[in-house]
Amino acid sequence: MIDLEAMDCFTFIDYVEAGRLSDSFGDFRLHLRKVRYKRALVSYGTRRHFFTDWRYTGRVRDVTREVGGERVSNAKKTLNRKADGSPILPGIPERERRIAFVPSIRVDTGVMADLRTGDYAGIYTETEGLDVSHVGIIIRDGRRLLFRHASSVKRKVLDQDFLPYISGKPGIVVLRPEG
Repeated sequence: MIDLEAMDCFTFIDYVEAGRLSDSFGDFRLHLRKVRYKRALVSYGTRRHFFTDWRYTGRVRDVTREVGGERVSNAKKTLNRKADGSPILPGIPERERRIAFVPSIRVDTGVMADLRTGDYAGIYTETEGLDVSHVGIIIRDGRRLLFRHASSVKRKVLDQDFLPYISGKPGIVVLRPEG
C-alpha cells in the first residue's frame, strides 16, 4: 500500500529511496517493492525491518566509518531480541550485527562536513534488539545541515537543524545512496 499522506520515518525513507530510483509512478511501485522487501517478494518475512538491513541491498553503503573516522564506536547487537530474550517482531529471525556509529557527543564540524545531501541517517539506539530508533535524510541548505524526517511528535515531515536534533541522542549511523 502506498499512502503519501501518512507515514512513519521508515516508510518516508522507503518512499524517498524508491523515488530516487524511479522515472515514473510505475517504476516507483516496482522500486518500492525492491527497497522494502528482499528479492521484491512482498511478505512480512522478507521485509527489511531494520535500518542496517539496507546495507545488503547494493543500493546504499554504510559510510559511518568514512564520515566518523576515529570518532566511531562499535556495538555488537542481536537485532530482534529484547533484553528478556523475546522477539520484537514475532516470526522474524534474530540477526547478529556489528554496528558502527558516531556518538552524538563526537559529531563535530569534521563529521558534519563529510555528510552529504541525500545521506540516510539513523539515530543509533542502545535499546536491546534494535539498531536505530529513528531515521531521516541529511539535507544541506547553504551552510545549514538539516535532518529531514517524518516526525511522530509533529505528525508530518519536517526539517530540523541536525546538530541540535541529535544532541542527547546516542549517535548516528550513516548510509549513502549509490549511483
